[in-house]
Amino acid sequence: MPDATTSTPGTAASVWLRNLRPAAAAPESASTAATVADAVDRIGPGPVEWACEVGGSMATRIIGQIPELGGGTEQFDTLRMGTESSAIRSLLWISGLAESLPAVTEEALAGVREFVRRGVSLDRVLRGIRLGHAQMATSFMTACRELVPPGERTDQMQIISDRLFEYIDAFSGDMAGEYISERDRWMASAAAARDEAVRQILGGELTDTAAAHRVLGYDLTRHNLAATLWYEPTRNRSDTAELQTVAHDVLTRLGATGRLVVPVGAGRLWAWGSRREFAPTAILDDSRPAQRDIRIATGTAAFGIDGFRRSHEEAVATERTTRTSAPGTDGWATTYTDLAVPAMLTATGTSTAREFVQRELGPLAAGTAHAADLRNTLLSYFGEESSPFAAARHLHVSRNTVAYRVKRASELLGYDISTRRYELHTALILAARFGATVLGPTD
Repeated sequence: MPDATTSTPGTAASVWLRNLRPAAAAPESASTAATVADAVDRIGPGPVEWACEVGGSMATRIIGQIPELGGGTEQFDTLRMGTESSAIRSLLWISGLAESLPAVTEEALAGVREFVRRGVSLDRVLRGIRLGHAQMATSFMTACRELVPPGERTDQMQIISDRLFEYIDAFSGDMAGEYISERDRWMASAAAARDEAVRQILGGELTDTAAAHRVLGYDLTRHNLAATLWYEPTRNRSDTAELQTVAHDVLTRLGATGRLVVPVGAGRLWAWGSRREFAPTAILDDSRPAQRDIRIATGTAAFGIDGFRRSHEEAVATERTTRTSAPGTDGWATTYTDLAVPAMLTATGTSTAREFVQRELGPLAAGTAHAADLRNTLLSYFGEESSPFAAARHLHVSRNTVAYRVKRASELLGYDISTRRYELHTALILAARFGATVLGPTD
């Protein structure tokens, strides 16, 4: 209990505070030796031991109300280090002996950095500070009632209230600022390590699944489905929050239980989802986001760290193919399953595809409306297993029109189209997708 040593009415606040004593034998201090020694030199050992006792009770109360600030002996000691040193520092502020000492201690700053690394939210930290403030105020007021004569008590309590308010206001601001700074540093450091690990995986330099998991926090021992997201038309935005939200939503819709999202530039990001097994096909048309300029391309699901890399390569190829396609060719979402052929044939650029299309289509590669009608008819005809009836229904024209156009195309090509069906069909697919990029000039 506090030692009720008498004090002279009208004495300074520091006089009665020097008479503070702990209620029991104080445990070993959690504060640094420098903090304790400096405080003892300013106000004496008894008040410092009392402050350490108050700091311990503050830590106990805070963890009782906010369990996530604890978690074990080590976590409790981290919290007590901050509350105890803060109780000592507030004692010096109230006594008028702080002599420009900052409100926040190095011990408290170390604690808030630890909270950031453990993922404790800022609102929880600030709530803990408020609980500690209340406990500290109660302790000082109780001691004041026991040690200060009634005639001086009101003035001393006012001093406690004013100085403790100033102290906690400064302390809270410093702690919040340090939390935000540390969070930014931590996120930047974690993001840099994550980005480097992803680069190493994609480059084949990192093949240790366990090591990759430790850095990424993403399970690579399952099937992986990769995606790329961007804005169309391009928006160079450093904030990719919209894209990240869409990536999470799409991967969740596809059944992913694990997700990894990596911004890779202004207005673009890569993403992966993992689960034991994905459905054979990904259907995304029904999940279009409200932001109408967002686009997504996906690879196919593949297993393990090699699948992580392969699916990503497919997603990137799908994005590239979509971006170089004729306007309006695709919807908001494209998959490698749908674009595998044009993606592979344009892997090194469109010049090879252009040569192939013009060689195979000859006069049908002309940029005229008549040639376009013949190409569209042949493409539908091949797609419908060479059925003029089915092609006519698809094109909304008569069967005779389809038959005429197929015959005319064969005449212009100078051979029976059935003899080079695969090559011709492939050239038609490329022409339909890339348009003027691979076709001849318009007459």
